[in-house]
Amino acid sequence: MAAEAPVLYAYQRRYLADASRWKAACWSRQTGKTFTTTLEAVLDCLDAEASGRIARWTILSISRDRALDAIRNGAALHMRAIGAAFEEITDASLGAEELAHAVKLPGGSYIRAIAAKPETARGMSDNLILDEFAHHKDNRALWRALVPVVSKPGLKLRVISTPNGTGDMFHEIMRDGLGGLFSRHVVTIHDAVADGLPRDIAELRRAAADPDTWAQEFECQFLDRAAREWLGYQEILTALEADPLPDYAGNPCYVGMDIAARGDLSVISVLEDIGAGVLALREMTVMRGESFAAQLAALDGIMRAYRVVRVCIDQTGMGEMPVQEAQRRHGHYRVRGVVFTATSKLDMAVALKDRLQARRLLLPVAEPFRPELIDDLRAVRMEPGTGGVPRLLAERTGAGHADRFWSLALACAAAGEGGAPVFAYESIARRTFAPPREPHAQEWSAW
Repeated sequence: MAAEAPVLYAYQRRYLADASRWKAACWSRQTGKTFTTTLEAVLDCLDAEASGRIARWTILSISRDRALDAIRNGAALHMRAIGAAFEEITDASLGAEELAHAVKLPGGSYIRAIAAKPETARGMSDNLILDEFAHHKDNRALWRALVPVVSKPGLKLRVISTPNGTGDMFHEIMRDGLGGLFSRHVVTIHDAVADGLPRDIAELRRAAADPDTWAQEFECQFLDRAAREWLGYQEILTALEADPLPDYAGNPCYVGMDIAARGDLSVISVLEDIGAGVLALREMTVMRGESFAAQLAALDGIMRAYRVVRVCIDQTGMGEMPVQEAQRRHGHYRVRGVVFTATSKLDMAVALKDRLQARRLLLPVAEPFRPELIDDLRAVRMEPGTGGVPRLLAERTGAGHADRFWSLALACAAAGEGGAPVFAYESIARRTFAPPREPHAQEWSAW
C-alpha cells in the first residue's frame, strides 16, 4: 500500500524527514502547514496498515470549519492522490454535542479532526496535531489537558501555527523547545520562496498592509502585545491619504531634525502651517552615513527654501556640536536643542499623537516612500512605566531606530501646541518714524 509522496518543496521534505516524537512548526501563512502535517499523518497511517498495525491521529482545530477543511483538503486529498482505499466520515458524534470529521482506513487506522476544547481533549489516546495552536482561545488550558494524553510512549505530538503574540504556550514552545523537548521548524515566506514556493513577496506585503500583520503572519515574528503601538495604524493611514500640497507659497514652517552620528538615519522633517491649526509634511530629507557638515548643509538649504519659524534638533550625545553650530548660523531663537530624556521624548510623542488623532497633521507622502514611513511610525511602542507613566520603546533595526518618527515629533515640538509667534514684515517709509515738526525729519527722510 506504500506509495511515493507528492512532489514537495525542500522545507516540507525536511519537516517530513524529521521523525521526532515532539515536533513544532512555526510557518508563514500560505506555505502549506496543514497540508504538510496531514500528509505526515496519512503516510504514518498507510505505513501502519501495511505492517498490520493501527495508527490513530486526531487534529485539534480552532473551529469546525477548519477541522472539516483539514480532512477534505488535507487527509482525504492525500489519500486520493496516493490511491489508498478509505472512508470519509463527516459529522461523526463524539458525544456531548461534539462532532468530528474523519478518514478511516480498512485496517482501523484513522485521522479525525475536531474543534478543540480542553474538556474534549481529556481522555484521548491518539497521536495529536494542534493546528494553529497559537490561535486557540486558551492554549495553556488545552496544553494542560493534553500533556497526560501524549505521555504514553510512542505517541507523537505535532504543534503547528503562525505566531500570535508573546507569552502564550506556542511562543514558549518555539522559544526554547520547552528545554529541548521539541524539534522545531521555522519557515518564513522568504524561506519558502527561496525553496521554490511560487509566491510574489512584494504583492503579499502590499496585501498585508499592516506591518504587524506582515511581520507576524509571514515573517514568523512573535510581537509583544504588552508593548502596544504608540500610534494607531488607521490614524497613520488617514494622515497619508491627504492630497498632495500645492507649490510652496511662503507659509510658516516648523522643522524637526533627528541627528545621526553613525548607523541610524539622519532625518529632517518640514511641517508647513496650512491654516486652521493644521500642519502638513512639506518635505522629509533622509540621510545615512553623512558627516555632521553634510547634515548641517542640508539644514541650511531648508532654512533658505522655507520660511522657518523654529527648528528643534536632537541634542543628545554627539548632537551638542551640530546644535551649537546651527544656532550660530540661524540664531538661538529659531534653533532649539532637545536632549532626549524619558520626559522630553514622551512630551514630543504626545504632541505627535495628539495631532494625528485630531487630524491636524497631514502626511501627503508618495506611494514608494510610504512603507518606510509607516514602519518607522509603527516602530515606537509603549509599555507601562513607573507610576503608570508610559515608557516608549523602539527596537533598533537595519532600517534605523524610528528616526522618521522622532524627526516628525521634533517638528511638532517646534510648532508647539499653539504654534510659535509668526512675525509679518512690511516695508514702510522711514520718514514715518520722525515726529511732527522734528528738526531732524528732513535728514531722516533721506535715509
